[in-house]
Amino acid sequence: MRITVDTNILIRAVVRDDIAQADVADSLLRNAEIIAVPAPCLCEFVWVLRRVYGFGRGEIQAALLALIETRNVIVNRPAIDAGLAMLDAGGDFADGVIAHEGQWLGGETFVSFDRAAVQMLAKHGMAAKVAA
Repeated sequence: MRITVDTNILIRAVVRDDIAQADVADSLLRNAEIIAVPAPCLCEFVWVLRRVYGFGRGEIQAALLALIETRNVIVNRPAIDAGLAMLDAGGDFADGVIAHEGQWLGGETFVSFDRAAVQMLAKHGMAAKVAA
């Protein structure tokens, strides 16, 4: 079976706070021929691990890398790598993904009210500015 996973499948497989659902998630992930993981799913995944379960950056990064390096997992690797670079630099994973996909879609400058995101992206060579 070729599947697209929702965030809750990934969360259950990693956190295992509901054993019955974790077992189902494990079975789905183990038996799928292809596991398509959309970028928004990984943005939610990071947010839930951090905000709901209190995972640290290192734990989140390890979970992401274990997932995306699995043989049957398909992701938009350049976008996810941009998110991982932001996370590694102390920024927000989703900001890196959003900025990358925005450029891919033709956006030239990342614009946000989030000063920290703008500074982090600019520090990494991306055109970014605070909305005024």
